[in-house]
Amino acid sequence: MGFPVHRLRRLRQHESLRRMVRETQLSPADFIYPLFVTFGENKQEPIASMPGQSRWSVDRVVQEAKEAWELGIPAVILFGIPEHKDERGSSAYEKEGVVQRAVRALKDQLPDLMVITDVCIDEYTSHGHCGIVRDGRILNDETLECLQAMALSHAEAGVDMVAPSDMMDGRVAAIRQALDQQGLSEMPIMAYSAKYASALYAPFRDAAFSSPSFGDRRSYQMDAANGREALREVELDIQEGADIVMVKPALFYLDILRRVRELVAVPVAAYQVSGEYSMIKAAAQLGWVDESSVMMESLLSIKRAGADLILTYFAKEAACLLNRDGV
Repeated sequence: MGFPVHRLRRLRQHESLRRMVRETQLSPADFIYPLFVTFGENKQEPIASMPGQSRWSVDRVVQEAKEAWELGIPAVILFGIPEHKDERGSSAYEKEGVVQRAVRALKDQLPDLMVITDVCIDEYTSHGHCGIVRDGRILNDETLECLQAMALSHAEAGVDMVAPSDMMDGRVAAIRQALDQQGLSEMPIMAYSAKYASALYAPFRDAAFSSPSFGDRRSYQMDAANGREALREVELDIQEGADIVMVKPALFYLDILRRVRELVAVPVAAYQVSGEYSMIKAAAQLGWVDESSVMMESLLSIKRAGADLILTYFAKEAACLLNRDGV
């Protein structure tokens, strides 16, 4: 035989045929849109290190979420920026906290929008760590009480799902127990299960004013070199009651995402974090890459690796393109 019978280019000749045989499909329904909420009225504070992203007052965050909803994005996740901080992060679980107010406003105006809240005290502590600190050490078990109180306060405000991101051992079980004891057994938990100690969080910490005042977070977030440990974290979170597990960051950890997808039957989320977002934005602003193309290729890679849900700051931009192209 003079030439191969199998010509793979046959299925690449026409756009319609490429779409017909496409193995991975992106949809606005895949996205969860992260939003930063702050106190005040009619406030939009652009975040310099995250072009296109802002801190929103409660009234303005409702409008931003409405625009996302109208694009077909089914969910948002809220991160709060409080008026005051202390060593225990007590404003994280105040009834009139900024996230609690935002949850009530969003559920009042957009009842069908899925509202998720980040459960972690780092944005609310004076030291910037995700747990209570004593003598320079992060106290695991004492922190669990704060996380329980925070999750319950969000539930009381009307949230649809809580998402613990602190990486304290046993926090999923503690939150599940607290919710169940209050008759909230139907409340789902999306656990940041494989959350790595990554340099890619820097723009987020700038946005949320949550950088640690000493040390780093390596004693509780995962070592970037470890893969098997991520599978242990995921399995434990599922045993403790997690309904959805997450890998964070996404793009630098696609191998972990694939391994998790092959291991578990529960939905898997991946967080395209602030650094991943900002690098694409910065390269595009310098004219080095085409932003829309790189954005969509990056999101497609996350979906192809196994993510059912993608937390991304590109949610609105990507949804606009998908809706325009009728994908």
